[in-house]
Amino acid sequence: MGKINIAVDGFSSCGKSTIAKGLARELGYTYIDSGAMYRAVALFAYRKGWITDTEIDDAALQMHISEIDISFKTNSEGQQETYLNGENVEKEIRSLEIGNGASRVSALGFVRRELVRQQQAMGKKKGVVMDGRDIGTVVFPDAEFKIFLTASPEVRAQRRYEELQAKGNPVTYEDTLANVLERDERDTTRIESPLRKATDAIELDNSHITITEQLQWAMDMFNKITK
Repeated sequence: MGKINIAVDGFSSCGKSTIAKGLARELGYTYIDSGAMYRAVALFAYRKGWITDTEIDDAALQMHISEIDISFKTNSEGQQETYLNGENVEKEIRSLEIGNGASRVSALGFVRRELVRQQQAMGKKKGVVMDGRDIGTVVFPDAEFKIFLTASPEVRAQRRYEELQAKGNPVTYEDTLANVLERDERDTTRIESPLRKATDAIELDNSHITITEQLQWAMDMFNKITK
């Protein structure tokens, strides 16, 4: 079997990017962080003043959505970084505020349709590992290997809290947990491409297993599917 596309979906802070990056590295595939694309859109909108704590100027965002060019480049350490209109915004898009903004703009149909179009173009040649909320259901419904990750909200909040602390973001665990629960509610109830497990996806609850164990499980599943 030649190269395939791999879809990794699941709730926020489930470690989707970790397992997706690991698979891409082991297989020599291209990793694409779809969540970073929504974060970049949110950052663009925040900079323009189109997002506040209570509302989004979706008319302005829709009018200028074609001006948003998102790309990925690998740095000297082999890490993929996100670029917004040619600017490296990898650090800026990883804040709790931008993460919450990404969840909000992702509920807008015109944003999802534009980014899905870009994502599908990236996967035409196969050999792509992409993680997100709707990869196996909308972006790559025909992906040969689909993973759905889940974990308890408390475990996910702790992971996210530790990650943000390590990056110097002053947040509390309580605020992080509240944000995780808010994003879960928004992701699963939005009208446009809600988060759900594809019928042919293989589910993994990684609440209490290590990253190494997760990657080994994923590689075992890949080998079973492709051989």
